[in-house]
Amino acid sequence: MSEPLTAKERAHLKARAHALQPVVHIGTTGLTDRVIAEVDRALTAHELIKVKIPVEDRAARIALGDEVCARTAATAVHRVGKIIILWRRRPE
Repeated sequence: MSEPLTAKERAHLKARAHALQPVVHIGTTGLTDRVIAEVDRALTAHELIKVKIPVEDRAARIALGDEVCARTAATAVHRVGKIIILWRRRPE
């Protein structure tokens, strides 16, 4: 389950993510188990990542982003166009 973020935390994470490049690109095959595993690995390693969802339909992009968050227990910090910023606290 993803953690709720305060406005201050969200702003801080958005600022940290500004310089990042997308580390995962969801391709034409969609959201496969391998893509979810890669997002999970990237979140474990980096805590804050960008994912590119190159789907033209806005509603489909939002649905894919929500599914990624649900399957990886990540929080969507911000969405800009085809990019979603994800955050998940590192396990200790």
